[in-house]
Amino acid sequence: MTTKTTGTRTIRGRDVPAPGRYLIDPSHSGVQITARHLMISKVRGHFNVFSGSIDIAEEPTESMVDVVLQASSIDTGDPQRDDHLRSADFLDVEHHPEIRFRSTQVRAMPNDKWEVSGGLTIRGLTRTIAMDVEYSGTMTDPWDNVRIAFLATGEVNREDFDITWNQALEAGGFLVGKGLRFECDVEAVRGTKPVDG
Repeated sequence: MTTKTTGTRTIRGRDVPAPGRYLIDPSHSGVQITARHLMISKVRGHFNVFSGSIDIAEEPTESMVDVVLQASSIDTGDPQRDDHLRSADFLDVEHHPEIRFRSTQVRAMPNDKWEVSGGLTIRGLTRTIAMDVEYSGTMTDPWDNVRIAFLATGEVNREDFDITWNQALEAGGFLVGKGLRFECDVEAVRGTKPVDG
């Protein structure tokens, strides 16, 4: 069987998914983060365990997103560094096992982009962030599951979440940058099961 397009509609000149609840498919999605190291290079990582839902409304700007990341699933490819990231210096996964994003506003932006704002909760602190979102399309897979895809990017200051650990460098600057850039490649399947948590 071959895939075929379905479920995309056009509203005010924009392609958007058909209304409904879509469940994020972790096996075909990814949540990546990037941080500066030694002020000159980047360290990249991702979360291995996450879940969530995307509720597409009849009016696209009334849509909702709810995503939960398991903080202990952080993976940068270095076990010693990952243990440090899980510690109280950073994510404190023992006391705050989940990272959560819940949207509060969706706005249409130029060039077929969207801005999705909402509350991001890390270490029990919730701060409002805005993500740049691009709708990648809708497909029906060979088993007749309707799938939608999005790319979301953004940046946060980790100190806004009381993650302040660092080391000063003799040459000036700090070991770890304050900014965290994230990129989420999301594929979701139409369904009815609510988001966990």
